[in-house]
Amino acid sequence: MGNMNPQCEIVEVVWLGQVEYQATWDLQNRLAAEIAGGTQAPILLLLEHPHTFTIGRRGGRDHVLWDEQQRAQAGVTLVEVDRGGDITYHGPGQLVGYPLLRLAAPDWQGERLPQADYVGYIRRLEEVLIQTLVAFDIQAGRRSGLTGVWVSADDVSSQPGKIASIGVKVDARGISRHGFALNVAPQMEYWQGIVACGLDDVRMAAIADLLTPTPPMEQVVQQAAISFGNVFGVELVWKDGLKRE
Repeated sequence: MGNMNPQCEIVEVVWLGQVEYQATWDLQNRLAAEIAGGTQAPILLLLEHPHTFTIGRRGGRDHVLWDEQQRAQAGVTLVEVDRGGDITYHGPGQLVGYPLLRLAAPDWQGERLPQADYVGYIRRLEEVLIQTLVAFDIQAGRRSGLTGVWVSADDVSSQPGKIASIGVKVDARGISRHGFALNVAPQMEYWQGIVACGLDDVRMAAIADLLTPTPPMEQVVQQAAISFGNVFGVELVWKDGLKRE
């Protein structure tokens, strides 16, 4: 198995604000090539997206419940992507994190993916989110056989709620792309437009459901970065901005 620790001690981190999904996908592809070529340090992109449904490699359009007209009225873009996982929603009020790390040695023949520890990497991303939530006194954890982070059943609902989703890709050069989405205070009605994560009975949750007042996004961003550094054992260097070509 490959080394699931990023092969670095310093990871850049940048807050991009709200960015269209396709623009960040293009940015990830460019940065991944630069990281593989040694001209860019590993980096954690933190941002929000406008209303977007994304379908991963395990998903299908049968999990999109809103038709084209409904999506247009709600201002939702539909994108099919190359990450793992099924379908999910991104939108304002949701913290998205895209870590671009060197997780494994590249396969220079391009014949197969490198032997990165995918499961171990996903478990670490889950731990980042769990530690972030615990910092706000929210008890969260994993569910057996499922990816993501969940909060317990409460007085409002008898079933656990999924508060964070994860979907990743590791390319043939051993660079990770895509990442996690943590619900801070999104417009929850948008989840009605999909079969979230391909699970018929999933209940989505958000920090805003659990805390009054809801912490500002800036505070959650800072805590997520701290938790990321702790879990991955790296030093984070904040950047003021990033050129998007």
